[in-house]
Amino acid sequence: MSNLIPISELNEKSYEEFINKINILFEPALPLANALYSSRPFASYTSLISSATEFIQNPELPFSQKLEIINAHPRLGENKKNLSSLSLKEQGYSTNNDSSQNESNTVNEDEIVNTILQELNYKYEEKFGFRFVIFVNGRSRKEIIPILQDKLENGNRDDELKRGLLDMMNIANDRLRRCQN
Repeated sequence: MSNLIPISELNEKSYEEFINKINILFEPALPLANALYSSRPFASYTSLISSATEFIQNPELPFSQKLEIINAHPRLGENKKNLSSLSLKEQGYSTNNDSSQNESNTVNEDEIVNTILQELNYKYEEKFGFRFVIFVNGRSRKEIIPILQDKLENGNRDDELKRGLLDMMNIANDRLRRCQN
């Protein structure tokens, strides 16, 4: 994973460079990027993520901006070609090629899991009006299926939006941790 530049350098970057650098932690979403750029300087990357968390939790943040932020995140089970290297790792895609037999079995299971996730994502987006986002936290895509099914059966729109946005901050904190190691 790319290393982050020192926070003091990030604070001095131009708008375009700042946005490019924070995309290591956050999926590109202009409302969030603009808010963070306007909130500089930051004492640390932790304070940057705290500022992002405060921004997404602001009750006055327009729903349209919350949607833009959450919909910047890739769908679980998305075609691998459409995912960043960070999302590939976070979603548990294998990046090594052990053997053709294992690769074939993995591809078949990946295809089945991804087909189920794509169907569930479609239903989720139809029901709630935005993408399903969850901090995978080492779980396989297959382990996410029952969670997504439960959210479809028992979730409500406001709670799901709050949870998804907060999970994006958990993802950012996890990315920060991995960048610092």
